[in-house]
Amino acid sequence: MAAEDPLVRRRRGPSMADVARLAGVSGQTVSRVANDRHNVDAVTRDRVRAAMRELGYRPNGAARALRNGEFRSIGAIVFELSSFGTTRTLDAIAKAATMSGYSLNLLPVLDVSQRAVTNAFSRLGEQAVDGVIILIEAHTLDEAGVQLPDGLPVVVVDSSAHYDYPIVDTDQAQGARLATEHLLELGHRTVWHLGGPPTSFAADRRRQSWEQTLLDHGREVPPVHDGDWTASSGYDAGRALAANADVTAVFVANDQMALGLLRALYERGRAVPGDVSVVGFDDMEEAAHFWPPLTTVRQSFAEVGRHSVDALISEIQAGEHHHSPVSVATELVVRGSTAPPRT
Repeated sequence: MAAEDPLVRRRRGPSMADVARLAGVSGQTVSRVANDRHNVDAVTRDRVRAAMRELGYRPNGAARALRNGEFRSIGAIVFELSSFGTTRTLDAIAKAATMSGYSLNLLPVLDVSQRAVTNAFSRLGEQAVDGVIILIEAHTLDEAGVQLPDGLPVVVVDSSAHYDYPIVDTDQAQGARLATEHLLELGHRTVWHLGGPPTSFAADRRRQSWEQTLLDHGREVPPVHDGDWTASSGYDAGRALAANADVTAVFVANDQMALGLLRALYERGRAVPGDVSVVGFDDMEEAAHFWPPLTTVRQSFAEVGRHSVDALISEIQAGEHHHSPVSVATELVVRGSTAPPRT
């Protein structure tokens, strides 16, 4: 029988049989070493590993995963990938997954519908993931009537907790309360609100908490001005706020819209914080470099990402659902955009 052409072996890569021949052991022994089994003596194990290194052999991770029933891979279904909160949360999830020894498969969906989410689950199943993290705001899922498929462990991020899966979210209500109370404690009669899109769960929770905080303090609740998270929408809504002499304090649902509001106030000749105090939400890196530096609510995307991955790995390992929600605390960061009202 003719010997195999070395060029052919190099082209296809070294096989388990090549390692076995070089190490002088059986293919079963090589398999045991590749799968970290303990029924191989230390001397033989070292000889097999030396042969693997010499040949450049790497065990087939996919085949090993099929045998062990674990792929060490997490899927993420995402809508509106361009939004600041989504990108920061996804970055945190990727880092937490890597530190836990998992890879991350990202699957954006172009629309939130039962068909789109079901297809996303199917595609991730074909990619052999152990579980899925969903970054789609709950109002969007609810309005689309989406029912999440069974068969994979799931964690939902930024959700109203209407699903029978683990929920991880920033404490939106706490952050809005901190922002509103800060402005009231400075002496402002009431606080106006520049909110996010009504379809957003996060925006809705911040809006509700702002309103309830004013009611709890016996203050008037002004009409809400809505934006869409962008600086341009903050500018558009901010022009109406800037034109209203009654406005002395504004809680904005995110920092990007706060930036647009600052421009609108500047163009109207209203000083910040001399005439109007402004508080944002997120504490994006640029917020400290706005002029004036922005007082804002800091949410920990790193903590949200870590808790999401930890919750999903617990689901994967336990093989059953654990439904306790995780709420990540916020922090008020006071900078130069807030002050007592003029007397």
